[in-house]
Amino acid sequence: MMTNQQTIRFRKWRRAGYAIFASLHRQVTIGTLAVGMSAILLNTVTPAQAKSHIMFSESADSLDEVAIEQVEVRGNQVVAVRSASSSNTVYHRQASAPLQTIESVLRLTPAVDVRERGGRGTQADIQIRGGSFDQTMMMLNGINFTDARTGHQSHQLPIDLDCVGDIHLLGGLPGVGAYAGALDVRTAPLRPKYLRLDLAGGGDGYAYGNLSGAARTPDGRFSAFAAASYRRSDGYRYNTDFDNYNAYTRLNWNSKHAGFFDLQAGFQDRGWGSNGFYAAYNPDQWEHTQTVLTSLRWVKDVGGGVVLRASANYRQNLDRYDWTRGTAMNYHDTDNAGAELWADYTWIAGVTSLGVDYTYNHIYSTNLGEKLAIPHGKNDRYTHADERGVVNAWLRHVKQWRRRGHVFDVEGTGGISVTPYGTAALWNVSGGWGYRGFGVEIGAAQSMRLPTFTDLYYTSPAQLNNPDLNPERAVTYHVEGNFARNRWSASVYGFYRSGRNVIDWVWREEIQKWRCEQDSKLDTFGAEFTGAYTLPSGFFRSISLSYGYLNSSKVGNVVTSSVLDYMRNKAAASVEVRFLRNVSLVLTGSFYDRDGQYVDYTKNADGSVTTSFKPYALLDGRVAWQKGMWKVYFDAMNITDTRYFDFGGMPLPGIWLSGGVVITI
Repeated sequence: MMTNQQTIRFRKWRRAGYAIFASLHRQVTIGTLAVGMSAILLNTVTPAQAKSHIMFSESADSLDEVAIEQVEVRGNQVVAVRSASSSNTVYHRQASAPLQTIESVLRLTPAVDVRERGGRGTQADIQIRGGSFDQTMMMLNGINFTDARTGHQSHQLPIDLDCVGDIHLLGGLPGVGAYAGALDVRTAPLRPKYLRLDLAGGGDGYAYGNLSGAARTPDGRFSAFAAASYRRSDGYRYNTDFDNYNAYTRLNWNSKHAGFFDLQAGFQDRGWGSNGFYAAYNPDQWEHTQTVLTSLRWVKDVGGGVVLRASANYRQNLDRYDWTRGTAMNYHDTDNAGAELWADYTWIAGVTSLGVDYTYNHIYSTNLGEKLAIPHGKNDRYTHADERGVVNAWLRHVKQWRRRGHVFDVEGTGGISVTPYGTAALWNVSGGWGYRGFGVEIGAAQSMRLPTFTDLYYTSPAQLNNPDLNPERAVTYHVEGNFARNRWSASVYGFYRSGRNVIDWVWREEIQKWRCEQDSKLDTFGAEFTGAYTLPSGFFRSISLSYGYLNSSKVGNVVTSSVLDYMRNKAAASVEVRFLRNVSLVLTGSFYDRDGQYVDYTKNADGSVTTSFKPYALLDGRVAWQKGMWKVYFDAMNITDTRYFDFGGMPLPGIWLSGGVVITI
């Protein structure tokens, strides 16, 4: 970063906290937009849009689009994330692809493997760069809301896609939790003041309704954003029906003296038929969850180059699981709470940050945890419980400088994590270079994850627990190159992860159950490519391509449920055209090639037959007409009616047609 009396120049836009606060109420220029902001990752903002506009989605009152030649950046509107060494935008609201759920967005991203068990995001596992769903940290506006009981439900956030401004993939987060990486979902209203109604319906009894809106005071210091929705379906096959209620609000207050306050709260109620979801041979399973979450963030520039931050958050997740629908088998009540303190100091040598956070997890359950002397809860349903606390402390330093048009940056973080399993030292380092639209970044980071309560304790007719598990650990190295100029953009990303004590559920033929086991070593290599070409007007608007490759040092002839069944090859392409002034057509094609094997109960009811995953391709499309306050759209998912599945023997929907109308005032 180079400063003078008039302007500040950034090598590239990275949403780093120190950069925001260094540019308070001052004009800035940006030499190179990071590929995450400038390239289509199949369904993100186009390069032309990214270069001409920046949308700050960090707070509800900062959603105006402004020209990049003269942009005022407000320091109290940043969502700071603890020392991420890399960040890519995998979705931006301006995308016009046939996307209806957060899962459908992530499904097209080469770095993310979304393994769905039902239609329209009913239940899915989100895995980053060869990791498992338990190795993914889920964040909402920079706040960690990962569920300590199971990663199956961490991404079940009480928001719909229309609430999402963008989604960021973060790497190199030191501390406990983000073993493979983190996804930060950032909410934002469509505009400062509006009211929006979205009504849709389709095949298999599908119905969807969403009401959202935003308002703010004339001086812009207080803003409010809220949304509520209902989504349901009769199911595309026996016992795959679902109902989903969401409610969410976000309030921002910018006080001249007290600082910036960001409050969010949400509620979700979900129930779904789980035909084969957790045991492929049982079609009668059912599950119901309720989630309540809230957080409060405070940011204050106290002068002298010092910025203070604090946050507190809480998430409760209630879960009922029926082995046979209508007959409750398991109940779980998980509480996840956290708090964080953080200070940034800007001085001649760069920016130095010091922070500490605390996370507390507690569970009441019918079978997870240690047995209680006295049962707890309604009708004494909870007979087991457990709890744990984790402290992360870190020291970070960042330095940027500019020389003859070349811009360089280096950063490093060292920290300690205190857990029930002992104390661990964790770190990350990275460096970057940028020049005339080109950028290169390299980095390395150490990470770890504690076993979930399910890993440690869960036992069922199909699963066997393992209370002797230890934390997973990994060191990940990455290199990234990107280019963005005029209508073209491209990026390439490569990584190598050396994992130890990796946890997964392994099928054991001798006991006919899944057993939670721990492999001593698992190395993963991956490479990703994205590219795009866009036009701001005319018939043809954009084309984009992406490809991801993974290879893992898996143990041969072992059937697992997640870690070793990785997505070996993944490719996607999207094209958009516009015609008749107000009509657009978007087609998205994707190809998936998963490594691994599964138990095929359709061929042999006793589970003695294993089958390798077969590649498949999908084609989705959307036709939309939009004029003024009205928008009408028609979606066709899986146009070719491909038979496919992400978990062995669990077929996902064939062709699924739907349409809707949107009214925005």
